[in-house]
Amino acid sequence: MSDEKKAGLDRRAFLKTAAATAGVAGAAPAIALAQAGDAHRTADAHKTGGDSKAAAAEGRASGHGLEVIDRPGSDFMVDVIKTLDLEYMSMNPGSSYRSLHESLINYGGNKAPELITCMHEEAAVAMAHGYSKAAGKPMGVAVHGTVGLQHATMAIYNAWVDRVPIVMFAGNGLDITKRRPGTEWNHSVQDPALIARDFLKWDDYPMSLQHFAESAVRAYKIATTPPMEPVLITADIDLQEEPVHDGARLSIPKLAHSVPPQGERAALAEAAKWLVGATHPVIIADRCARTPDGVKHLVELAEALQAPVIDLGGRMNFPNNHPLYQTAKHGLMKDADVVLLLEVSDPFGQFNSISDPAKKLTHFANKDAKVVNISMQDVFLHSNYQDFQRYWPVDLSINGDAEASLPALTEEVRRLLTDERKRAFAERGARLKDSHVKSRKHALEEAAVGWDGSPISTARMAMELYATIRNEPWCLAVSDRIKAPRDLWTVTEHHQMLGGAGAQGVGFCAPGSLGTALANKSRGRFTVTFQPDGDLNYSPGVLWTAAHHQIPILYVMFNNRAYLHETMHIQRMAGLHNRDVSRANIGTTIDNPFVDYAKLAQAYGVWAEGPITDPSQLAAVYRRAVDVVKSGHPALVDVVCQGA
Repeated sequence: MSDEKKAGLDRRAFLKTAAATAGVAGAAPAIALAQAGDAHRTADAHKTGGDSKAAAAEGRASGHGLEVIDRPGSDFMVDVIKTLDLEYMSMNPGSSYRSLHESLINYGGNKAPELITCMHEEAAVAMAHGYSKAAGKPMGVAVHGTVGLQHATMAIYNAWVDRVPIVMFAGNGLDITKRRPGTEWNHSVQDPALIARDFLKWDDYPMSLQHFAESAVRAYKIATTPPMEPVLITADIDLQEEPVHDGARLSIPKLAHSVPPQGERAALAEAAKWLVGATHPVIIADRCARTPDGVKHLVELAEALQAPVIDLGGRMNFPNNHPLYQTAKHGLMKDADVVLLLEVSDPFGQFNSISDPAKKLTHFANKDAKVVNISMQDVFLHSNYQDFQRYWPVDLSINGDAEASLPALTEEVRRLLTDERKRAFAERGARLKDSHVKSRKHALEEAAVGWDGSPISTARMAMELYATIRNEPWCLAVSDRIKAPRDLWTVTEHHQMLGGAGAQGVGFCAPGSLGTALANKSRGRFTVTFQPDGDLNYSPGVLWTAAHHQIPILYVMFNNRAYLHETMHIQRMAGLHNRDVSRANIGTTIDNPFVDYAKLAQAYGVWAEGPITDPSQLAAVYRRAVDVVKSGHPALVDVVCQGA
């Protein structure tokens, strides 16, 4: 037996096949590629040569047995999507939406939406999450079949808990007589949205193109009506790939936005009466400010009452340099006689604490305080996932969007003001101003501790960065990772701090920040984030997306070389069990070997320096990184630091 036959491949047959393939590819590359897939399902919009044109008139591609589809259903889907004000669509490619993908780039011109290539579906959804908070409108996402949705679910859940609108499209093949054997069966399902329905606001599986048009527009409207949350439309494979029939009868409904619901006026008047009559009112805001107007409206209410504001940080709700901005929540709540909650995700936690691990409940607030809750949280709840937190009774529960309700509430407060109340409010405001100054001074003193230490203190890591970017139109994309920026940076604009993941899901920070940077790119904002090391390891491919799409962002590695919270949990359990706490590093630390994040970033095409262990080097490294980002490119600085 010859060596060729032993190898299992006949050389002549190989050369003959290769030559034939080359001939076909040279004549019509798109058709040759289609033949390598599944001929009876592929639409080729490109015609080459006179023979192809003649055959197209008969509905066939000459000599290749492929139908030429001039107007696939996916083209009409693109027409619909282009009415939805989707600037971008993040995606990881998959065959279940290949026709829609092709229509978006060729028929749609890869513009409005422009496709953003991601290495993982969770990253694609997380990017849309971050984008939406920065842009004030949804971003699109395309996911592939069952496997794509299974990858995406954690990111969808984060967006659900964070009350962020995302418009998603998933491919699926429902008709079993048209499914290709093997992969397409494994990646198809009867009910695609089932896996995520507990944390979707709405979903649909259109059975016709007209159905798709109406449901896509409906989905966008539902997603952007408070409470804002993710929605999903399934684009069936056959609906995408088959020709449009009776196109003249198709229509795209006009997108009509819903006005955010305002709380009932009489209830707001009652709340105003309680607040004006209170001696120690307290305002607590979490995800109140959806827009810059929300910050403005909350300032107006607080100043009218001269009431303290505790900003929980779900969004940037209140300027931290304002005298009414307060951080000593327990002290204020101990004396509070009226508490106003504004889109607070955990009302119970504002009045109580539970020790860990003893699970001892402590009620630290005034038990006689009247509580007003303005929120859309009770309007749309699902039972399975427990993001709604423990029940806490309130005296006046007002269903309405807090931001939309604030102007009417402030108007009612001002209507009730008397000279006597104004004098009392002024005295209260003076005391709060003094408290604000003392809190700021204490935070600065706290930040100075360990200033020259190595690993680098998180306070110095943050403050050296702020000194470098403070004159830029900066945005801290994920603002709940470390405490120092909220305490020590001057935060006055809504876009400067956008909160966190929502459900605290690890893996959000890197792609979520990149989505924020994508939104900020056209808005002239400088995007930075403190990037946890464990989080980046979930989806390091986002660095390639940043480099490929030239998205300017500065990743400052918050590199404590561990899943530090989990390390502390193991230490706590070991202490409780009277066992060795020194072994808590097993399964929780990222060492032996350490990860070189600068080299990792460079491998993906991102400018990077580090690891930085000497705090005296930070200022110069930050300046170099800022110059890179201002030139329109991503950068990463790996800072080896202490825990938060």
